[in-house]
Amino acid sequence: MSEAASGKTDNLVEGLVEEVTGWRRHLHANPELSFQESETAAYVAQNLRAFGFDEVHEGIAKTGVVGVLHGRNGPGGRGIGVRADMDALPIEEITGAQYTSTRQGVMHACGHDGHTALLLGAAKALAQTRSFDGTAYFIFQPAEEFGGGGEKMIEDGLFERFEMDEVYGLHNGPGVDVGKFEIRPGAIMASADELVIRIASGGGHAAMPHQTVDTVLVGAHIIVALQALVSRETDALGSAVISITQLSGSQASNIIPAEVVLGGTVRTLDAGVRDRMEARITQVAQGIATAMGATATLTYERGYPPTVNHAKQTAFAAEAARAVAGHYNVNDQCQPVMGAEDFAYMLEEKPGAYIVLGNGDGPVCHMPDYDFNDDAIPFGVRYWIELIERALPAE
Repeated sequence: MSEAASGKTDNLVEGLVEEVTGWRRHLHANPELSFQESETAAYVAQNLRAFGFDEVHEGIAKTGVVGVLHGRNGPGGRGIGVRADMDALPIEEITGAQYTSTRQGVMHACGHDGHTALLLGAAKALAQTRSFDGTAYFIFQPAEEFGGGGEKMIEDGLFERFEMDEVYGLHNGPGVDVGKFEIRPGAIMASADELVIRIASGGGHAAMPHQTVDTVLVGAHIIVALQALVSRETDALGSAVISITQLSGSQASNIIPAEVVLGGTVRTLDAGVRDRMEARITQVAQGIATAMGATATLTYERGYPPTVNHAKQTAFAAEAARAVAGHYNVNDQCQPVMGAEDFAYMLEEKPGAYIVLGNGDGPVCHMPDYDFNDDAIPFGVRYWIELIERALPAE
């Protein structure tokens, strides 16, 4: 982008910041859970139509929306997709903000209100300028938190109906300074799998443990042994997390339960490590249970795959971010995180990249006192505009 064009974009974005902030706070006050984003989707679609979008498609994967915006030469040419997630979380908000959630037990605790507002801001700006050739597809996705809305949109024909050559996503990053971006080629976020281990024996009286098999003790041995799969069997550069977060058994202090249930999550950045974790968790749980006279049954459910950025598109996204924030405010070799993201499904289908936008200091995502930082709005809106104009340059 030329210096003159960059200045024009800056002025356009500056004029939109107050409006985008208003959209963000409206969305924050009216959160909706996964696949229930009917009001949010209607709000998005209404705005896209008001902006003058060429097409607005609703009801994709139930509540998803795709806005189609052609460049100055009309349909044809390359197409790219840019995606924001819309759903909230089942958490009671304690921020005390003037725009706090109006819905008890539901809040935007991950910044999807901000993501949606940023993309709407870029949509309005580009609808005014049409300063690109080709087609930009603005994807507003449901159910990132629960239900794999990204995968459901793909199953509902997202990439068949809309001809995208590449696809890009963005997430806010608590702990990353406002005005900075982070990205990396390869895995930037982990897979997210769930496990349930049921340990069974006959049960018995707590005063006479020698007459039965102590399922709680078996569970304790399994929990400790599973950590060795990470510390002693996984390459230190391979990255894996096994967290047992649930343990249930008897409700009485004097009963050794007939069954103990363990539950937890497994996170990996590599497909091979993921396969090995599933196999070895089964072997360890069953082996220890058998050795101690109990049985163990494992249910292992694979969730979101690792979010893997494509190298070429990662470099491209980093350059767009540098044009917005400056060279030294973009870290293109950031450390991956072990959280998960269902944009991974889109990156399995199309080349693209997922970038982190600095949200500043404050609570991490999924906490009741978290809030999207409105100071990040101009950087996020400018990034989307820059990315689209670079990917689809006007003649």
